[in-house]
Formats: sequence, structure tokens, C-alpha cells
Amino acid sequence: MKYLIILNDPAYGTEKSYNGLRLALSLCKREEVDLRVFLMADAISCGHLNQKTPQGYYNLERMIKGLAGMDVPVGACTTCMDARGMEDTHLALGVHRSSLDELTDWTIWAEKILVF
Repeated sequence: MKYLIILNDPAYGTEKSYNGLRLALSLCKREEVDLRVFLMADAISCGHLNQKTPQGYYNLERMIKGLAGMDVPVGACTTCMDARGMEDTHLALGVHRSSLDELTDWTIWAEKILVF
């Protein structure tokens, strides 16, 4: 089954993006699942490079790298990045600058869409 997960909330301050990434990591372990993740609005901070969190606290950059290690495409909205002054060099391993056009393609491709 083809899943698209769209994250909107910031990396820290709420747990919505954290929970979305937890589900993504669980889903991509299933053979029958094909998954893509799109970061929009403040969720682009989930894909920011060099996140430093206290010991024992969740780190969304590490979670994103885990997805990259399982070949899950992770796109970050160009418009959202530009509005927040985020450059391509700020993106964590496995995250690419994306677009509304790519999100549209992924939406058409997906059989299930989950929004956090």
C-alpha cells in the first residue's frame, strides 16, 4: 500500500511531527508499504541539520535519517523553506528541497494520506 505522510507542526513544542515520524518509521518496516514524507510549514524544522537535544530526548533529525536509511523520500516545501530563510545546506541527510508540484504528484500516487 502507498502512504503519504504530511507533517505541518514544528519539530519541537508539540509532539505531532514526532508522532508522525514514529508512525513513518513503523510503516516503512513493512514489506507491503511504500512510503513518502512531506514537510510543510513549521515542520521543515524536522529536517534541519545538526539538531541538538538533551540526552534522552527525542531527536527528529535522527528519525529522518532513519527514514533515509530505508530509502523513504522526504521532501521539504521550497516555499516554506524560503519563508523561514532555510537553505539547502541546512537540510539533514535524506531530505530534499521539494515543491507543491511534487506534493501534488505524491498525493495522486498515494492510496492513503495521513496529515499531522
